[in-house]
Amino acid sequence: MSSLVQSVDWLAIAPPALAALVALAVLIADLFLAEERKALLGWISLAGLATAALTLLPLLGKDRATFCLTGDPHVCSYTADRFTLVIQFLVLGGAFLAALVSITTLKDSEKRIPAGEYWFLLLSSAAGAALLPASRDLATLIVALEVASLPAFALVGIRYGDRRSSEAALKFFLSSVTATAVSLMGVSFVYASTGTLYLARIADRIQHVDGQLHTLAQTGVVLTLVGFAFKTAAVPFHFWVPDTYVGAPLPVAAYLSVVGKAVGFSGLILVTVVALPSYADVWGPALAVLAALTMTVGNLGALRQQSTRAYSAVRLLAWSSVGQAGYLLVPIAAAAYAKDAQKAIGSTVAYALMYTAVNLGAFAVAALVGRARALNRVADYRGLYTSNPLAALLLAFFLLCLAGLPPGVIGLFAKVTVFSAAVNAGLGWLAVVMAVNVVIALFYYLQWTALLFRAPEAGAEPERHRVPAPLTAAIALAAVLGIVLSGAPQLVLRFSATSLF
Repeated sequence: MSSLVQSVDWLAIAPPALAALVALAVLIADLFLAEERKALLGWISLAGLATAALTLLPLLGKDRATFCLTGDPHVCSYTADRFTLVIQFLVLGGAFLAALVSITTLKDSEKRIPAGEYWFLLLSSAAGAALLPASRDLATLIVALEVASLPAFALVGIRYGDRRSSEAALKFFLSSVTATAVSLMGVSFVYASTGTLYLARIADRIQHVDGQLHTLAQTGVVLTLVGFAFKTAAVPFHFWVPDTYVGAPLPVAAYLSVVGKAVGFSGLILVTVVALPSYADVWGPALAVLAALTMTVGNLGALRQQSTRAYSAVRLLAWSSVGQAGYLLVPIAAAAYAKDAQKAIGSTVAYALMYTAVNLGAFAVAALVGRARALNRVADYRGLYTSNPLAALLLAFFLLCLAGLPPGVIGLFAKVTVFSAAVNAGLGWLAVVMAVNVVIALFYYLQWTALLFRAPEAGAEPERHRVPAPLTAAIALAAVLGIVLSGAPQLVLRFSATSLF
């Protein structure tokens, strides 16, 4: 009996496979290491993530595929093309920066966070997130989505004895499980209509679905999109974000804000642009409306935080991330109308790369301030320039990048790229909504930035923030990326050029 698949291309699957192997090694090592040596697990995890990222280099320049059908070598379950490699770089790089912040957080946690379980869960989630952009059939796509998501639930609630953390994990879990169930129902409807799970074959067969199955196919498309909309924190599936980010350990919130989004958006791109291009008249308008709602609700939610004196910096970043998700949805919606869908998708990837660097930088500075101020309120950042000038300047730079203002040129460039994608696709109304939301976001970003340079309150002693080496490295890496790309923003667009077809 002949094999149903071709031989495995081990180099192609190396990035997610290596992350998974290191996760298993960390879990086993945790059984034998003495308590005082558990910190070593963090450094092993960092080395594993860095090595997994380095395995992307031999894959550049040529598309590779594996787990292909023997009868049709062009129909595969795993493809390492340019789109896959860029998203895998984003995922592994984002996980690496989150891991750097985690080392300091675990050291300060006074054993409330078990190191072995933490690193195993983080690496397992990163492995699933790295697998997802390479998935080219719906079964692998859903499995990768769950491998990325299930460890994240445990990471959110990993702090022993923290009621808020447990509540956040439960809310995140219940919401995500519901979305997954909806997605699975949608996938089953698509399979029933087309008789295949491979994205390339779905794209061809769904155009010729029998009339009796047409409604079933449309319902499957809608339900599948709903599941991925939840993962991207698109409105109205965003309600879990603020409480989850505030209740989770701060590095986990940082990880979810970038890697979690990369998972959702790469899955959404594969389902819409690769598998369902003939249904662009369905998902295009739906995503355009979702983009407008998401950016508006996210920015208004962040603006609303200003009414509370003790509002949390992490909660503000959570609402900001919802608004940023709206911007990321714009080029995907534009791909339904644009003549060059590849260029539109490249705009989303470019924006995601910018967002990853500067948002993780902002979370890293928040972790620094949180070491001295457990509540981590925005008010605690008043006078940060007095106590730690460099941290204040870098946080100001990260916030200006998110706002799209100089000297954060990379943020401005990314927003212009997304804005151009909407205009070129004929979505002028969506471009106007985006412009209005950028102005709304300026208010809370600039207010936070100005607070950094105000004099401390009368009688308040400026606190000197000692920065541990791993946290210093995380802030420095994010800053270097932001500054270099602000000097040469065109590099992002070249790097993010995709090849999905």
